[in-house]
Amino acid sequence: MRRISTCRAPLELINACLRCFVSLFTDRAISYRVDKGFDHFKVALSIGVQKMVRSDLASSGVIFTLDTETGFRDVVLINAAYGLGENVVQGSVHLYEYSVFKPTLKTGHRPILQKRVGSKKFKLIYDIGGGKMVKNVPVPPGDRAKFANSDDEILQLARWACLIEEHYSAKRGHPTPMDIEWAKDGHTGEMFIVQARPETVQSRKAVEVIETYKLKQRGAVLVTGRSVGEKIAAGPVRVIQSAEFIGQFKEGEVLVTDKTDPDWEPIMKKAAGIVTNRGGRTCHAAIVSRELGVPAIVGTEDGTELLKDGQMVTMSCAEGDAGFVYDRRLEFDVQRTSLKDLSRPRTKVMMNLANPEEAFSLSFIPNDGVGLAREEFIIASYIKVHPLALVNYKSLEVGPVKQQIDALTAGYTDKPQFFVDKLAQGVAMIAAAFYPKDVILRLSDFKTNEYANLIGGRAYEPTEENPMIGFRGASRYYNPRYQAGFALECRAVKKMREEMGLTNLKLMVPFCRTIDEGRRVQAEMVNHGLKRGVNGLELYVMCEIPSNVILADEFADIFDGFSIGSNDLTQLILGVDRDSEIVAPIFDERNAAVKKMIAQVIAVCRKRGRKIGICGQAPSDYPDFAQFLVEQGIDSISLNPDTVLKTTVAILETEKNRANQTPQD
Repeated sequence: MRRISTCRAPLELINACLRCFVSLFTDRAISYRVDKGFDHFKVALSIGVQKMVRSDLASSGVIFTLDTETGFRDVVLINAAYGLGENVVQGSVHLYEYSVFKPTLKTGHRPILQKRVGSKKFKLIYDIGGGKMVKNVPVPPGDRAKFANSDDEILQLARWACLIEEHYSAKRGHPTPMDIEWAKDGHTGEMFIVQARPETVQSRKAVEVIETYKLKQRGAVLVTGRSVGEKIAAGPVRVIQSAEFIGQFKEGEVLVTDKTDPDWEPIMKKAAGIVTNRGGRTCHAAIVSRELGVPAIVGTEDGTELLKDGQMVTMSCAEGDAGFVYDRRLEFDVQRTSLKDLSRPRTKVMMNLANPEEAFSLSFIPNDGVGLAREEFIIASYIKVHPLALVNYKSLEVGPVKQQIDALTAGYTDKPQFFVDKLAQGVAMIAAAFYPKDVILRLSDFKTNEYANLIGGRAYEPTEENPMIGFRGASRYYNPRYQAGFALECRAVKKMREEMGLTNLKLMVPFCRTIDEGRRVQAEMVNHGLKRGVNGLELYVMCEIPSNVILADEFADIFDGFSIGSNDLTQLILGVDRDSEIVAPIFDERNAAVKKMIAQVIAVCRKRGRKIGICGQAPSDYPDFAQFLVEQGIDSISLNPDTVLKTTVAILETEKNRANQTPQD
């Protein structure tokens, strides 16, 4: 069935019906019938005539009941734009994007994991009284920075999407992710679902084999945009400005164009990769490239200007949400790992993770959760502003710093809330990806020189000779110099656990030098509604200072567990500055003194019934070190994602050998 726009007279209705019949013989329709072996003259078309939702006066968009890039099933992805929905599917505008977590949505929480604002320069509306059916008009500048939907509307759309998915899953007898279209009526404010059909790309992929693409070298970045898929491809550029020139395209080239529509599909299947100026994750180019298994980078804005015919490029969609077009052909690896027969060891194998955009895809690697989620990456990459500059925004002088903050926090009159929302959303993406497994969030551990590099940070940070052992970690949280900043971190955690329902999130205090310091940090957290043991909140301490080992029994009285930070612990045991290249050869986590202290703290934790894991670099770099930890009886090992599978195999072998040993051994 084909839907058509509002008509103003019987003659226009007849003309619209004729256009629908003619659509049977578009390039796309002909190509499809050839591919499927259908007779061109034995096809039929019905036409539905209906009253249109006046989304030209409000907004519209699409919904997927899974993540379109990774196939992660526990999220609802909503795209939105002002005006009629044709701009959404054609990729003519950069979309608003919302992610909602299904499991806790269904328990009555409000788990909006992510909200993105794109560039909305124009919208499609009805051309009432004009010569065309529809036309594009500019979006007022004041509306561009605002979201197209309220939080209540986002959650309502997500609930409807879950109901639709449940209906079709029950009807079909198996889980059925859905592709849904929605619209909001600008006259009445009502929301409507206007179409629903099964999603046909990610839902059909097998998960028995994981493909991991990795660049072996880097080149000059020519163009960036939103990545579609997780592959890397290389080939010569072919810039095509209009569909009338698609005959120029040759198989194996990288297609570069403004945007695609169904007329482009015959050549898209021949492309090594696709680059467009316009569009988001649910535009035509993105949807078709996923179906074809071809990497795409959309929304580059100026790809057709910066890339030239015949230029050899490498396009990478394997580096998270951002896609990069690099100059020349670069070397890359493709690793294929079968998960079919991989057992789970007794020792928990967790991940170290910083980038929320990688969380959904990494969750498919066999794992037991996240042993270290780092706040610093989220603050530096998504927030970019020193928390105290937001707290004291009203007293900031007019100048470059305030202008930068205004640009980043557009739409926020409450500037500290920007920090809370962005941090909550970033960490929530990680917690949701691995739910209900434990995700251990390490509270901020920037050094003073790193904090100073944030926007507005130099006004609030002291200059230290050795920031590595200075004003960092626990000592900041209760100190008047940073208390107000730590309060924002606590508000973000409270929002995740209570509003979003992500109670699998645990907290970890870094660089806690003394027992008294641990108590003072916990008292500060209680002031902001975070009390250890309430609502299942567990609190861990980083074991990265010799005092943490020497007084492990006392630290065990006030914390639920320990996570060994082998980098700092090695530095402080051996007295080696790990940033110094001169003494770098001495730095080795496998040193006997380091291993002895690690064995000591593991023994104390086993005696006290406290959890003990490691999140330092050593087990990722040295499989023999991971085997040593298993032999000591450590509970969990948290690794860099690219080493999880090979270290899991090594741990399984070590556990098998231990089980086969006799008591005499």
